[in-house]
Amino acid sequence: MKKTLVFGASLKPNRYSNLAIKRLVDNNVSTEAFGEKEGEAFGVQIKTNLQEFQNIHTITLYMNPKTQKDFYKTIVELAPKRVIFNPGTENIDFYKVLRNNNIEVLEACTLVLLATNQY
Repeated sequence: MKKTLVFGASLKPNRYSNLAIKRLVDNNVSTEAFGEKEGEAFGVQIKTNLQEFQNIHTITLYMNPKTQKDFYKTIVELAPKRVIFNPGTENIDFYKVLRNNNIEVLEACTLVLLATNQY
């Protein structure tokens, strides 16, 4: 499978972004992670520098819409094929930016997509 970037990754085991890393790894999806704090989750290094990422196919967002604004440009520059907006991250303004840059927008739950073999 193509590389996925968990955007808004957390080291806290009770966070959905942390569980998403685990499920992606369990499903043999090439996984990278970006978050506020560096660390490791399920063998994946959570990095704080977006310049370290390249060749990202999918970004799965775990960041509220207000915080996303700071990353519009950077996410577009990463040029993913799609961005998954998990529950609570929906952002109509950002959808427009992504679509204007030919990036697919998907409102879905990464965990459900993986569990139902739709990822």
